[in-house]
Amino acid sequence: MPNNVTDFLTALQEKTENALTASSDNQKIVIQIGSATCEHAAGSQDVLDEFRRHVVSSGRTDISFHPTGCTGRCSKEPIVGVFIPGHAPVKYEQVNREIVHKIFASHIQNHMPLAEYALDGSLEEEAIKNKLVSDDPVSKNFTDIYGDVPFFKMQRRIAMRNAGVLNPESLEEYVHIGGFKALAACLSKGDPQWVIDEVLKSKLRGRGGGGFPTGKKWQMIAGQPEKVRYIICNGDEGDPGAFMDRGMLESDPFNIVEGMIIAAYAVGAVRGFYYIRAEYPLAIKRIQNAIDLCRQNGLLGENIMNSGWSFNLEIRLGAGAFVCGEETALIRSIEGKRGQPKVRPPYPTTKGLWGKPTVINNVETFANVTAIINFGGDWFASVGTESTGGTKVFALAGKVKHTGLVEVPLGVALKDVVFNIGGGVLGDRELKAVQTGGPAGGFIPATQIGMQVDFEPLAKAGSIMGSGGMIVLSDEDCMVDLAKFYLTFTADESCGKCTPCREGTTRMLEILNKITEGKAEMTDIDKLERLARLCQRTSLCGLGRAAPNPVLSSIQHFRDEYVEHIAHKKCRAKKCIALVHYTINHEKCIGCTVCQRACPAECIKGVRKEAHVIDQPRCVKCGQCYEVCRFDAIERI
Repeated sequence: MPNNVTDFLTALQEKTENALTASSDNQKIVIQIGSATCEHAAGSQDVLDEFRRHVVSSGRTDISFHPTGCTGRCSKEPIVGVFIPGHAPVKYEQVNREIVHKIFASHIQNHMPLAEYALDGSLEEEAIKNKLVSDDPVSKNFTDIYGDVPFFKMQRRIAMRNAGVLNPESLEEYVHIGGFKALAACLSKGDPQWVIDEVLKSKLRGRGGGGFPTGKKWQMIAGQPEKVRYIICNGDEGDPGAFMDRGMLESDPFNIVEGMIIAAYAVGAVRGFYYIRAEYPLAIKRIQNAIDLCRQNGLLGENIMNSGWSFNLEIRLGAGAFVCGEETALIRSIEGKRGQPKVRPPYPTTKGLWGKPTVINNVETFANVTAIINFGGDWFASVGTESTGGTKVFALAGKVKHTGLVEVPLGVALKDVVFNIGGGVLGDRELKAVQTGGPAGGFIPATQIGMQVDFEPLAKAGSIMGSGGMIVLSDEDCMVDLAKFYLTFTADESCGKCTPCREGTTRMLEILNKITEGKAEMTDIDKLERLARLCQRTSLCGLGRAAPNPVLSSIQHFRDEYVEHIAHKKCRAKKCIALVHYTINHEKCIGCTVCQRACPAECIKGVRKEAHVIDQPRCVKCGQCYEVCRFDAIERI
């Protein structure tokens, strides 16, 4: 069997190298354009079309185009890379049709790069001089291209090492950089337990929320007497503001597929499923393309890589229910039933899909498997902390200068992610808190920003790692209003099966509405805490148990804001509309009547060139007057 697998891999590598050689020319100029959902939304398709028009009109035949996935530098998209043989690669940011013309005329035609459009100023002399040179074979391909960009230099790429580098629809490119060597190594060993042992040594923990040790979960199912077993990749990703799974599915689908095949071999699964939310059409398309190409090339289906082992994969679409991120609800959804959680035990590793032992891991967990096999479990464990190996991908968003996907070693300080990679708070305002873990997470105050990013420290602070959402909040944000926002989401997404979650989230939301409307009493804070604790202890699934986290952590760290809302009827961030009042400063008002004409409630009275007044009982607090006044005469208190 080892010789058969080795010979198969060698033949596959030769076939793909021949295909790449036939379709490429090392002397051609390569224009690399991002092709992911975020890039398309930013206009990358228009940029590609414009480049094509320039190439056709110039009559040049020495230019080719190379689509890639998302680099993670989302706020700077569309990103374009220009690779001229014999010259350093240059990356451009926020490219549009006008900038395409300038890049083509100056850089491509005359080999004169345009520093003013370079990604994060990567053409600056200091950036070029200090270009990161990687001795890490895992992230070398990424670093060779993006090592002069400050946003990427401070990251450690493992799960996203191929994002922004490879064409996500090309099996040849993936095999060229070492794809399916890990699978071949596992099949050559002929020992599934060896694979599990490497994953155990790696200290890889599930990246979907709970952080359960991956190797331990695989070991549990491997020891089951039932021979029919299943494996599922959870790509549902229902958290607001989270897009890590989408980025990996769209940018590096072959790596996810290979990682899942290896996991299936380790646990003895006969069939596997991708559960991906239907709102991710491009991710679905690319995973299906990867599955089809793998099946056509003997990497999936019967007798994989001539090893005698067979396994198949298929996709199931989720309808967007947040609760289907919970594993038992997800299983019911795949079975064609309503997505509702079940009481555990038994756990899915004992009785899961169609009553058979089932392993469920999320996209990022599978994205790390090939690196663990290729470079060893001990190597992967050395990257993270004592309890958790490897890196974590976060969707950095909110009031931060550099939004996007970032991958950092576990154990890094939270402040380094926010200030060094994220560039600090937008507008250089004061940092108030960081929210992690999505609707099931909590708020970490600025006073604790030096904490390590790992499962245990985050839990101690009243939050969770979750799937990887990280929202930066400034002094312009109201913690009570944000707690209400997240609780509104979880109350809407509750499946309604258990009373603590169905009724508890609704009652908590009612109290929060009272507080933000200025109708609450001080005793309501205690009621809110008691309800939250009850919901935590008695809810059936993880959604209900984690739903109170935003409420409890905001009360724990920002209780003074709750007191202000109740006792003083004041919202310091001016986010709670019922507690905001608009008045006109008579010393600044010149009677221009602009605010009067903009008011939809017609509650501003006065004549031209004289100070106006607001009829407070009629004011709907829409803020239009505040927005249009050019003399700062409207005061918001």
